[in-house]
Amino acid sequence: MDGVYSDQGPPLAAAHPADDAHLTTEVRVVAASARRRAVRDGDALADTAHLLHSLLENDPDARAACDTPAGRAARVLGYLVQRSIGYGLRWRGSVEDSGALPVLPAAMPGWSPAAAAAFHTAVDLARQRGGAQADGIDLLHALAADPGCRAADVLRAAGLDPDDLHEAPGPVPGPRGVRDIRGDGTVGD
Repeated sequence: MDGVYSDQGPPLAAAHPADDAHLTTEVRVVAASARRRAVRDGDALADTAHLLHSLLENDPDARAACDTPAGRAARVLGYLVQRSIGYGLRWRGSVEDSGALPVLPAAMPGWSPAAAAAFHTAVDLARQRGGAQADGIDLLHALAADPGCRAADVLRAAGLDPDDLHEAPGPVPGPRGVRDIRGDGTVGD
């Protein structure tokens, strides 16, 4: 299957992230969960808020990164749960494209342009740190790197600055303010 190319990196191997070998099994589970959530919500496309919701539910490292100060991850999830009854209703019927990241020349079926770009950025970040697969922290960093995406909007509404999510011990500044919370160096290394 032909991959989708970003302007800054190699293609994802599959047209759907849940089938992509460049993503850890956990991130593929997050992708499948986000897609199911979008369908359940009646949304034609899974967006970055769906991704963030599934990421925080399924990845303890990503949840911990959003839980500084303590209790903040629960607040983020609270905003995400309100998507269909309050917070996020303004998104209903619109396509998420923050315009902050490079436009993809081909669509990733079922995903907003910003969500598709987040997967590409996560794979790029994994490669920059020497990883063969993007993990949940790479995906969280990719979501935080796009200040105009819905996930970043939710993080800000919950009182988190996307650039400051990484206050775990040993943060090192990286590209676009993204830091590696695992303490194994700058994301760009």
